[in-house]
Amino acid sequence: MGHLDRAGARVLDLVAVMDRLRSECPWDRQQTHTSLVKYLVEETYETIEAIESGDRAHLSEELGDLLLQVVFHARIASEDEDAPFSIDDVAAAIVDKLVRRHPHVFGDVEVGGAADVETNWEAIKAAEKSRTSAVDGIPTGLPALSLAAKVVSRAMRAPGLVPEMVSVPTPQETAYTEESLGEVLFALAAAAAAAGLDPEQALRRRVLAEMAEVQAREQRALHEETAEPG
Repeated sequence: MGHLDRAGARVLDLVAVMDRLRSECPWDRQQTHTSLVKYLVEETYETIEAIESGDRAHLSEELGDLLLQVVFHARIASEDEDAPFSIDDVAAAIVDKLVRRHPHVFGDVEVGGAADVETNWEAIKAAEKSRTSAVDGIPTGLPALSLAAKVVSRAMRAPGLVPEMVSVPTPQETAYTEESLGEVLFALAAAAAAAGLDPEQALRRRVLAEMAEVQAREQRALHEETAEPG
């Protein structure tokens, strides 16, 4: 296995283990990019949960599971007959991208802060991909709140484009339609983006708080039942 005194050595060990699993394990041999998608999604959300929990050991474990997905997909890709690529190709591509999109670190560009870095990143990215619209390249498979916030954020940074101010509608007495509910949710996501907040994260925290409250009420009810005289 790798030299433990060298950063990244155990990543090489993981690549070696994955190579052996792909060659010798029946389950690993039959996996495809498509069959692994559900695990990639699960591991991503489990990593988010670990971050939210503040449990450092749990986070380290989940990051390892997420890293495994990258190495596994790269190993499968290396076997493709038409367009193979390896883990080294994956790593080389992201290294090149990071260097290219950080000219203030690896070049002579000057920035005034994080906002300039983000603006430069988007400009370089748009030029690389020959994009003609501020919303080109936004993955529509994002959760709806995240998608709305991303669209608004891109529109706010688009040159010469002044995004229309969206007001949050007042809750109405009558039942919502799908269209009117969509307007309310979009307005909330837009307000969050304008304030620099993540609506998806905000809603997650509120839902988790509600879950904790439900559990607390259940426990109180259980204690009250057991405390009643028979």
